Amino acid sequence: MAERTYEVGYLLRSNISGFVAGSPVTDQETPRFGGLVKAPLGQNSIYGLVYDISIVDDGLVRQLVTAPRVDPTVIADNRTNRTVPLEISVLAVGYGQGGTISHLLPPRAPLSLELIEECATEEIAAFTGAGFGYLRHLLRDSDLPVSELVAAHVQQAAAAHQAAGNAGWTQSAVQELMTLLRDDYAVLMEVLGALGDAAVVD
Repeated sequence: MAERTYEVGYLLRSNISGFVAGSPVTDQETPRFGGLVKAPLGQNSIYGLVYDISIVDDGLVRQLVTAPRVDPTVIADNRTNRTVPLEISVLAVGYGQGGTISHLLPPRAPLSLELIEECATEEIAAFTGAGFGYLRHLLRDSDLPVSELVAAHVQQAAAAHQAAGNAGWTQSAVQELMTLLRDDYAVLMEVLGALGDAAVVD
């Protein structure tokens, strides 16, 4: 039986290198930083990694935080009855078309109000198992928290490959990262350090 996917939210804005989804604030653990998500591209999908999750304030919240003590019922009401925006920023890392996965940027951006979903375990294994070309999208943007994003992603993907019975994926991913970052020792050490903290490498 196919694993049920989690609905992340609806697309607010996008371009071919990434998109932002909006969702009400919840106590659920997903979406997770570094998680692989997908947006519709016609009958196909654009894949991306969550690199930022932010809660946007509004006028009422600004007033509430200046109060000496906020009543728990007011906090609960603000989270459940009012629309508190949660913005999930996603880096595009590839797309699927006709059953084939490509690690190039998508041919066009997804449309507003498309439903963004978290990828199921088998989808994560399929996307990351199609090669490591998508890693260049993570490493090229100095504005991203690269080492933390790589570690979170590899940790999730390693679990997916373990569940699928694919031995050796993690070692291959780390070797590819070492090759890609061979000319940038500082970033390589940061990435390896983050992978070690995430218990991805010994």
